[in-house]
Amino acid sequence: MTVMIPFEEGQKNLDWLALTDALAAGHNGPKADVADVFLYEGNNTLLNRSAWIAGLGLAVKCATIFPGNKADGKPMIGGAVNLFSGKDGALEAILDFHLVTKWKTAGDSLLAARRLARPDSRNILIVGAGTVGHSLHEAYSAAFPDASFTVWNRTPAGAEAFKAAFPDITIAEDLESAVRQADIVTSATMSTDPLLMGRWFQPGQHIDLIGAYRPDMREVDDLALGRARVFVDSRKTTIGHIGELKIPIASGAFSESDVVADYYELDQFVRKAADDITLFKNGGGAHLDLMTSRYILEAWRG
Repeated sequence: MTVMIPFEEGQKNLDWLALTDALAAGHNGPKADVADVFLYEGNNTLLNRSAWIAGLGLAVKCATIFPGNKADGKPMIGGAVNLFSGKDGALEAILDFHLVTKWKTAGDSLLAARRLARPDSRNILIVGAGTVGHSLHEAYSAAFPDASFTVWNRTPAGAEAFKAAFPDITIAEDLESAVRQADIVTSATMSTDPLLMGRWFQPGQHIDLIGAYRPDMREVDDLALGRARVFVDSRKTTIGHIGELKIPIASGAFSESDVVADYYELDQFVRKAADDITLFKNGGGAHLDLMTSRYILEAWRG
């Protein structure tokens, strides 16, 4: 019997640390067969992401991203996630798109941070005060409960709205100063041009990049990649698809071989020295949606 899992009811029994453990376990199993289809019309995007993992089943996630909707007071992102049984192909669950996306996106970054960021990290900077920024505050608070948070946003109104949701947060007016003072920088913007400069980075920092998802989008410059040990969640869904890596690889400023590891090489997600600058590119991918959806369904049934 197919179950429908709505947002609020669906997240009642979820836990950020348990999710990252589930994602780690998923990558210790058989590799996913993943297929992505990207369609574009102007600034609008249709993502159709599918994954099949032996033992976990199949997932199909369709997402529409219409940035112009924000000006009209409409949701920028829409979609649905279908979870199928790997045994007989039956549709097990239809999950709220925003539920899966929230937990998958922030959980993806948190898994890397739990392994790469210094455990004593106390200053966390969130760049971008949108919906993902809210999720990042929740997720990082679970793993770094003693940390203080700062937010930077392009518009003061967005930063003030963020502070209304999280009163203990500090609003940064100058991005460079905020980056230099942070132990962890987690960025979720819609930027097509780099806004985080490598010359600002400090020894020992962990940089978490989420925003870029198109071939023309990036949040950091070439120097940032050159100064850091670079990790990705999936080589297949980042290197050839997202401008963060695709653009500097095409120009010769960065090489595909410079990527240390992805999540199927999770044992390599280690900080070699306290002063390492680690950089993680969160590219998403249907295999992560599948792992997250399976975790949500099991929690729902439990």
